[in-house]
Amino acid sequence: ILCALSAIPLQVDGLFIIGWMYLPPHDPHVDDPMRFKPLFRIHLMERKCATVECMYGHKGPHNGHIQIVKKDEFSTKCNQTDHHRMSGGRQEEFRTWLREEWGRTLEDIFHEHMQELILMKFIYTSQYDNCLTYRRIYLPPSSPDDLIKPGLFKGTYGSHGLEIVMLSFHGKKAKGTKITGDPNIPAGQQTVEIDLAHPLQLPDVENLRDFSELSRIVLEVQEQIRREEQGKEHQQEEEERSQQAASQPAAKPLGGEGAEGEETAAGAEGTTKDKASAPHPFVLPMGVISRNEDYPRACRICFYGTGLIAGHGFTSPERTPGVFVLFDDDRFGFIWLELKSFSLYCRIKVSFQNAEAPSREAFDEMLKNIQSLAT
Repeated sequence: ILCALSAIPLQVDGLFIIGWMYLPPHDPHVDDPMRFKPLFRIHLMERKCATVECMYGHKGPHNGHIQIVKKDEFSTKCNQTDHHRMSGGRQEEFRTWLREEWGRTLEDIFHEHMQELILMKFIYTSQYDNCLTYRRIYLPPSSPDDLIKPGLFKGTYGSHGLEIVMLSFHGKKAKGTKITGDPNIPAGQQTVEIDLAHPLQLPDVENLRDFSELSRIVLEVQEQIRREEQGKEHQQEEEERSQQAASQPAAKPLGGEGAEGEETAAGAEGTTKDKASAPHPFVLPMGVISRNEDYPRACRICFYGTGLIAGHGFTSPERTPGVFVLFDDDRFGFIWLELKSFSLYCRIKVSFQNAEAPSREAFDEMLKNIQSLAT
């Protein structure tokens, strides 16, 4: 079982049910394996009774409580939060958290803005003292037509460190949904959206180094999409007018232009899959910041996409243009045009059991639910 919004798989181990927190590797080593630590443990006793233990902190298991809220939802509560405290106070707790979660010391972090973001994340994560609510999430269903296999990926998010993103496919769109979040974009939000109907033809490597050239290409596609959407709206209005004017409205679908547009888009998808088989040289434009300089230097294909940005506390959120870069079956990237930043994503290869969605409808409903929780 996978539980959101902190990537908590449940595992039955003999007479225990253990809830594990799966954590990304230390920033920016996106290719490293996931880390994990226990959060709670249920000891199954005789006569249908059980004891609950909180595993949070450094003083060993202690008394906890679990409550079943409703189907596919439960909450945990620590009854002895003093076990989470350290003798050195909050400063020692912060330094320990920083060393364990980030693999570095406070003296290693020179950038003042990054220090602020890390402190905000510590305050946010530690305030709950393992008193949390968990809801089931499903792994995305897959189709033979998908560009790559959908699933969970580790991604770099600048000074926020590494976060977990779920990649799923929805017809001519692909979505990256945050499973773990940060002070700007919380878990559950759609961090990137990829328009599979609009592949990008990047220039050769030398010209790609020029950020203005990449920006020009992306903004031209953005304008093309805007015109296409206006055309669809205009066509729909014409259809509605003709139906209102006719005494017996025709029950046929949209006109020939719309059908041809769908065929063209479908044909484009087939073409992009053919092109994706041959790798192309790739390099980040000058001025684009990447936490991980060890990104692949060849890609299969690129698409127009949008990325979600916001201020602290998810204030003033907006979708901004960018480039989705497919490197191989297990890695992709996203260039945030407005931020001049690059995120590299690597597949999580942990095998989760009993996490498949029973249907496409159930998965789509789950995505809506976790996004509504985040807002």
